[in-house]
Amino acid sequence: MTEGKDEKLRRKFRILVAPLDWGLGHATRCVPIIKELVANGCDVWLAGKGSPGVLLRSEFPQLPFLSLAGYDIEYGKTPAAFLWKMILQAPRIISSVIAEHRWLNRIIKTHGFDAVISDNRFGLFHSSAPCVFVTHQLNIKSPLGNWNERILQKWNYYYINRFKECWVPDLMGENNLAGELSHPPTLPRVPIKYIDPLSRFEKKEIPEIEGHLLVILSGPEPQRTILENRIIDEVSHYSGTACIARGLPSSQSVIPSTGMIKFYNHLSATELNEEIEKADWVISRSGYSTVMDLAKLQKKSILIPTPGQTEQEYLAALLFDKKLAFTVKQKEFSLNPILAEAKKFNYRFSSLGNPNGLRLAVKNFLDSVTVQ
Repeated sequence: MTEGKDEKLRRKFRILVAPLDWGLGHATRCVPIIKELVANGCDVWLAGKGSPGVLLRSEFPQLPFLSLAGYDIEYGKTPAAFLWKMILQAPRIISSVIAEHRWLNRIIKTHGFDAVISDNRFGLFHSSAPCVFVTHQLNIKSPLGNWNERILQKWNYYYINRFKECWVPDLMGENNLAGELSHPPTLPRVPIKYIDPLSRFEKKEIPEIEGHLLVILSGPEPQRTILENRIIDEVSHYSGTACIARGLPSSQSVIPSTGMIKFYNHLSATELNEEIEKADWVISRSGYSTVMDLAKLQKKSILIPTPGQTEQEYLAALLFDKKLAFTVKQKEFSLNPILAEAKKFNYRFSSLGNPNGLRLAVKNFLDSVTVQ
């Protein structure tokens, strides 16, 4: 029996939120979206698997969680190997998109979701339930050049146009963080909402510790481990203190801490927020979610793009030009010389203001769900 409009209005809207599993960034930037939905009285359910799933369950233990297989992407050890692996995995990615679309059709029938928020999961669109696609990559950079980027954009838009609307976590205009990634000349046909940069962190004015380093490791293997091993070797010769967040919330393997270097497989949002605040320097990948966090907290950073990952390489170059971050290639990273260079870098932090783009996007979306 079909549910009447009045009956639907009397209960909470049941909304599914599901991020992609390429690193933790897609999950972390969903945190403020989930909080905004909960604040609006929604019955929020989460879906995922692996480390992103562990992170979301630790942040929201009270919310129902569904198992949803990831794309399980593997990265190569070199830029050339990365590109070749991505080409070889393309059929598996397409297969995963088809599988998650079928999964969503079953789950909506079983649990009666009114809407879906998908962070970069192309298959989570539905013919009757309104679905939102969240991405900062309307324009996908490719090491193969402009011809391949045009093909990727057509493929990207083919799926985005199946959603009700697309939310872009960036600012409109020139004062943005993602440059050409989020502001291409041609946009998808569906409504595009710039919801401002998303961060789960708040500025707490915790005093910085002079010379203290925070290293945030993240991303798919084997590059996460390759950088971790290099960082450990470099930090062992550092005269100051350091904290290393390994980005492994589901791992049982631990690295013993010392008096000068603290290792954590995972830090909660509150703990990581405080560690970032008290660090003199933050060393991390140039993943976009980390970029948004550092921009909000206005922290001096040294960003190391994942070799071969064109998006991170583009972001690193963009932020270096904007004086928002110092950047270095992984093969050129040597801690003490790089710190000496970063100390001479003229960081120029621009205020992100008091963004309310997410709040407005959620309110307008819920209003549109009401009248379905």
